[in-house]
Amino acid sequence: MMWLRVAFLLLCTSAAGCTDTFNASGLLLEFTAVDFDDKINSGKMVFIYFESQVSQTVSLFLGELKKSADVLKDYGVLVGKINCKKERVPSYCTNEMVQQTAFLFRDGKEFLSFDLDTVFDVNSIVSEVLFAILRDEVKYVHSDADLLVMEKSVRGKKDIVLAYVSSLGTQEHRSVMETAYVYGSKHQFILITGGPVLKHLGSSPLSRVWFLHCAAPNSERCPLTPMRTPLSTLSLHAFLQLMEAPLLSEVYKDPAAVPSPLFPYRRTPQVFLFSHSETERLDRDTAEALAWRLRGVALMTLVHRKSPAVKTPVEYNAAYRLPDEGPEVRYLTLDNPDELLELFLHREGDEMQSEELEGEECNIEDDVSNGELEDEIVASVYLNRGHMVHTDSITQLTSDDFPDAVAQSGLTVVLFYLKWDAVSMAFLSSFTEVAQRLADAGVVDVHLSAVDCGEWTDLCAARPVGSRPISFQPITAFPSVLLLRPHEPIQVYRGMLGCEPLLRFILLSRPPSPRVLSTQQEVTSFLHGTPHPELAGYIPDKIVGLFRMRTLSDASVFNEAAKSLRGRVLSAMLTDVLAQEWAADLSVSLPAVLVFPSWKRHAPPTALSQFTSADELVSHVDAALLHPLPELTVENLPSLLSLGKALLLLFVGEEEDELGLRQNTLLLEEMKRLPESGGDRMEPYLTCWIHLGHTPAGMSVLGSYLGSLPPLPALILTHLPSGREVYEYPPNTPITAQSVLQWLQRVEDAKESPAGMLGNDDWPPSVEFYDFLKIMDEEEPGFAKQRVPQRDDDGEEEVDEAQSTAEEPTADSSYRTPHHSEL
Repeated sequence: MMWLRVAFLLLCTSAAGCTDTFNASGLLLEFTAVDFDDKINSGKMVFIYFESQVSQTVSLFLGELKKSADVLKDYGVLVGKINCKKERVPSYCTNEMVQQTAFLFRDGKEFLSFDLDTVFDVNSIVSEVLFAILRDEVKYVHSDADLLVMEKSVRGKKDIVLAYVSSLGTQEHRSVMETAYVYGSKHQFILITGGPVLKHLGSSPLSRVWFLHCAAPNSERCPLTPMRTPLSTLSLHAFLQLMEAPLLSEVYKDPAAVPSPLFPYRRTPQVFLFSHSETERLDRDTAEALAWRLRGVALMTLVHRKSPAVKTPVEYNAAYRLPDEGPEVRYLTLDNPDELLELFLHREGDEMQSEELEGEECNIEDDVSNGELEDEIVASVYLNRGHMVHTDSITQLTSDDFPDAVAQSGLTVVLFYLKWDAVSMAFLSSFTEVAQRLADAGVVDVHLSAVDCGEWTDLCAARPVGSRPISFQPITAFPSVLLLRPHEPIQVYRGMLGCEPLLRFILLSRPPSPRVLSTQQEVTSFLHGTPHPELAGYIPDKIVGLFRMRTLSDASVFNEAAKSLRGRVLSAMLTDVLAQEWAADLSVSLPAVLVFPSWKRHAPPTALSQFTSADELVSHVDAALLHPLPELTVENLPSLLSLGKALLLLFVGEEEDELGLRQNTLLLEEMKRLPESGGDRMEPYLTCWIHLGHTPAGMSVLGSYLGSLPPLPALILTHLPSGREVYEYPPNTPITAQSVLQWLQRVEDAKESPAGMLGNDDWPPSVEFYDFLKIMDEEEPGFAKQRVPQRDDDGEEEVDEAQSTAEEPTADSSYRTPHHSEL
């Protein structure tokens, strides 16, 4: 039974990264009043939140509660919420204080309540709920005297696992509680958060675990073994398994003939001491004493030389084997066993110090507040470094099979990545999830593949394979995703590095672009249908070209533009009679392009008739697709910034009632009138808005603009082409189109003072040792000199041949490498 629980714990831990992702898209169980009575009397623990008004805090909490539901389900805890606007549960939905509290029920009664300040994310929710469930099993001691009493109470019965966590509700706290849930019947768990107990154990600023050997009869105080690795569920599980290993093993053969440790000790070093017949008892005592001091670090074995099978030369009195060096055994001649102790404890200390340093670098909250490390991608990769990405659903391509794989598939989506690149490895997980979802949806004409550019540098450098050229330019940014079809130009994915955006892009790229429609029924299906069930609920932008004959030059321009927009916009073409009928109905002249924005579902399309090139038509289409007052989100921010206009950005809060909703609606209507009222004066500005309930990250953005959070609504002018200044519309002043125009005029006349400044666009390495180019310059000065542009006598820059070759324009002028560059 114990091993089943341990296996379950490890599976949950190793899948933790995926669990949060799936839960985030799932639905939180919403109970009715009848469900509430049934659930709390079902014999299970029930964790419930009574929702009355959704504020910013509550919205964030509900998102974390959603993630914790699947985790706690595996511990027998039901998680849900009750909407008090629909269901009036007595004494809970009528109390205003309840909206800041979550409740745990057991046996039909309220068992415990939690302020939302203490259950603020999935780690705190899981740890606090498990702590409540195990409150009788997990003890809490305040002083060394309390600890001594606990040791006496379990002596001869159980060992003690003593954990110190720097703060409750953290990942470390959760790890201790999850482990206590599995091992609680075998060991006595004690939790401390500081105080005098640490003086007895040795104080430490980081979370720590000690194992107190109390099960066997011993002296008044139980011997203790510290866990020397950073606290996590996996490391704590491995440590407890190591505590179950024999203190000392004895063999009668050479160390080289002793097999390496098996699971679960295969990652543990082995230490061998040699015993002589005349000093056997003394040697055993020495080995036992050393084994106690090396417990948790290495497995101790005593080799008896009295056996004829031991052939090791007598000048060696010790040996050891490291797990990462295979069966090799190293032999030593020591004057004192403490030399061996120093060797292993020093090695263990170096590894632990390295891991602690990495852990501190990846503590996002501390690093952002201290201004040291701000790379959240690196932090994510570090925290998930033990979770290997399963790539069974994608094909790993090489230089040998790449051309054939592309030629044999209608659409091949290829990810070019580097294993040592943080962004690549973070995106690889999303890429494999897309492949799995396509397979589950029965999409057989799309093949997802990956190329490790660290292994296949020739392929990523676009060198010809045999006599066959490569259809793309050298990959210089990672990760890069290309969509390849036989005998067609490549497509470059420039969207967000996430599962949903990439899946949407691929599915929108599958249909022909443009699709030729011959009947009115096909037109209706195109305009009102969806290209795939996976996109149900998503409304894509669409364009339709109207032409007299398909062979005209205008049609060829439209074809080229449609291919450029593929993946973002669905395109179709009408010709001859059908095109003339549509043109007559809409009172437009042929040729024309009709634009159907997703936000403009029940209005006539926008007609475009003046275009001479594909680039010009794409520009006109982008302008027609742009909402007159777009809502700024994380996903569309890059495309809005690419317009090169200053952002006139309105921040609105989440509506708590009908009055707040009506006020926000009126405010947005006023902002929509602003471009019309300003006319050409508003051309340099992009008027947009951000809803802090839909996009909680906007709260941090607003705070970074001004240094503090102003009252809402707040109108901000930022990303000016002329500078980094940020201007705030006067707070507590009515926002009307006319007053905003007057304020913009004062800004243009330099009569308004900036309220803040944008951060520098230069992103230097977060710490000194991340500046890889600087390190390369120091190690190979010649390479640094080669990278520095040289000037000739006329003052013009001379660029080396390799650089100019890499920067030659491609056959596909739209191909620009996406994301961040590693070169």
